[in-house]
Amino acid sequence: MTALEATGIIVEYNPFHNGHQHHATSAKKLTDADVIIAVMSGNFLQRGEPAFVDKWARTKMALASGVDIVIELPYTFATAHAPLFATGAIQLLDAIQCKAFCFGSEDGTIEPFTKSIQIIQQAGESYDFAIKEAVSKGLSYPKALNEAYKDALNRTTEPDLAADLSKPNNILGFHYMDASNAIQSEMKAFTIPRIVADYHDEAIVGNQIASATGIRKSFFESDTLGTVEGFIPEKTRDVLIEWRKQRQNFGSWSHFYPLLRFTILREGPERLRLIADVKEGIENLLVRAAANNDTFAGFMSDVKSKRYTWTRIQRMLTHIFTGFTYDMRSSIGGTPAYLRLLGMTEIGKLYLNENKKRLKLPLLSKAAAFSNPSLQMDIHASDMYALGLGYDTNCSQIGNDYKIPPIIM
Repeated sequence: MTALEATGIIVEYNPFHNGHQHHATSAKKLTDADVIIAVMSGNFLQRGEPAFVDKWARTKMALASGVDIVIELPYTFATAHAPLFATGAIQLLDAIQCKAFCFGSEDGTIEPFTKSIQIIQQAGESYDFAIKEAVSKGLSYPKALNEAYKDALNRTTEPDLAADLSKPNNILGFHYMDASNAIQSEMKAFTIPRIVADYHDEAIVGNQIASATGIRKSFFESDTLGTVEGFIPEKTRDVLIEWRKQRQNFGSWSHFYPLLRFTILREGPERLRLIADVKEGIENLLVRAAANNDTFAGFMSDVKSKRYTWTRIQRMLTHIFTGFTYDMRSSIGGTPAYLRLLGMTEIGKLYLNENKKRLKLPLLSKAAAFSNPSLQMDIHASDMYALGLGYDTNCSQIGNDYKIPPIIM
């Protein structure tokens, strides 16, 4: 019998929609894989926000719609900026023995990304210096990265052959490939064109494909799943209906804000300085904004500036809400220590049985079976998410990481 081969994808599924299903099925076909493995963020996401529904509900959606194994991306990577997010995810896919990884991009072909990697490698230290210089002038990290990249492009004879790194999916794709090169992974990189909706698109129109951002926005404005049913698979709809029946609320900063505000005002500037990503005196602004605003929208309006992007602020707020400090980040380090299994199909189970002796990291199916600071943070973040979601309904469901086994579908 021929051994099963796997392709990895890096996802958040917030929530799982038709575009995600297209990605999973296209990745499987393009790479001729038997198994699709998704590394998925937990209950807090890369843009610094609580997930619409928790990781267990999103795992059910994925397994019903083309994914065979779901592995959790630990909190410290899932809530980090693009380079660290990519590093954690790629290392997990490499550790679980994927032969390839596939990402969606605006460019849609892999050659421009390969060219971009070459250009930045040729730029060497000047590229890193340009990033630091741009940040020192007040640019956000993404903008500084883009400015340094433009400078590197100006020094090459073939700038038109490189990827456009002003686009959000292209940026992540570049970092995935960069992370893969850094560990000299044997995984082959593939990309598929992102179709119809852009990553940050808030519009939801025709075509059956919309961004997760647009789907969430439409739902929160209408307070009904009816407005988004055409953009999500039937299983996603079923999971969301069941979620609402059991949990009543969906994750958002607007809902979590009362507890976040309480935390900011209780901690005060001195203790906020210890929280990961809080720096340059912004803790004083956060306290003033929390004192002056009853709503999350008002709070963010007071805090956002050219220097601090919405995403950067939200990551700070995520760490404040969960209590994630600089010291905790340092104790975890920059390399994943385990493969946390959230769910699998029967063929996914067969793949893991075939490869259990070849995995580069321990495979965890029970939270209580492994002691590690990163895992403890994942469990704590899940409990804080549950508390934030259910604080006003008496259905917080704290402790699910210890209670829920991997989902088998």
